[in-house]
Amino acid sequence: MAHIKAPVCYVALGSNLGDSIGYLHKAIKALKQHHAIQNLTVSHFYQSKPHGPQDQPDYINAAVKFETQLKPEPLLDALQAIENNNQRVREGVVRWGARTLDLDLLFYGNEQIKTQRLIVPHPRICERIFVLLPLRDLGADLKTLNKNTIEECIEALPTSALSEIKPIQKREYD
Repeated sequence: MAHIKAPVCYVALGSNLGDSIGYLHKAIKALKQHHAIQNLTVSHFYQSKPHGPQDQPDYINAAVKFETQLKPEPLLDALQAIENNNQRVREGVVRWGARTLDLDLLFYGNEQIKTQRLIVPHPRICERIFVLLPLRDLGADLKTLNKNTIEECIEALPTSALSEIKPIQKREYD
């Protein structure tokens, strides 16, 4: 029987409440320790203006790339468990409001998924510089839902988008 290659997944990480960098480090550590996740690579960290309401702190963003044998919805469950273990509040919050931790599954191999709980590739990748730059760090050469590459999405954004984000030193993980 042939070995089935695990899909390569990309996940965006974001936080703007409490120790945001610490929350991202905890999430990365939890992903590295997960029994069904292998070959995890981490992007640079970035500080960016909030995408939603502007009366909240700046975000710290990053992305990770890994392989997993988990199917998409169990992977989503694992991501949400990591959020919940880091004081993520879901009830009664403003859309795109402040949060301790947000993990978004951006790509699951080359699959296109549309269920009640999950749309992959994530539908708003091309609108978000705070997702695009970390994906570029990871060498993502995938196509978004609108069939654009990550580089094409970056080039299509207004130049002002780049002024809303700045890199933070990369931390190495072992």
